[in-house]
Amino acid sequence: MRTVNADSRRVTQGLPGRLAVPAGLLAGAVAAFAYVGAVDPGEPGHYPVCPLLRYTGLYCPGCGGLRSAHAFVHGDLPAALHANALAVLGYLACAVLWTVWVVHAVRGRPLRIDPRPGLVWSLGALLLVFTVVRNLPFGGWLHP
Repeated sequence: MRTVNADSRRVTQGLPGRLAVPAGLLAGAVAAFAYVGAVDPGEPGHYPVCPLLRYTGLYCPGCGGLRSAHAFVHGDLPAALHANALAVLGYLACAVLWTVWVVHAVRGRPLRIDPRPGLVWSLGALLLVFTVVRNLPFGGWLHP
């Protein structure tokens, strides 16, 4: 049973119930990283090729993400950053967000994520700049 006290916004539910969804998400992420760590994306035939790269020769923002995850799992941070630096920042941001979520769940407080429009636009601009720079001649250091 779940009840929410309107005054304190405190969720009164057992701790296992509050941690079930974060634990399930963590299990899924660990399984995905374990698979990518075990099956090398550098070997042809295991993963599909990026269609944008195949048909246009342009790197999308996700190009190199699997190689980055593979290197990250194996503890090779320089190789992970070289394959896709933005993906590594994404892994770390997701880990921080998950930790905040768990702390809120343990304390019985709901986590509300309501980013300001400026933050959303800034993240979109960062993604766009990353994509454009990695496809320009001087952005070769961002190629996977």
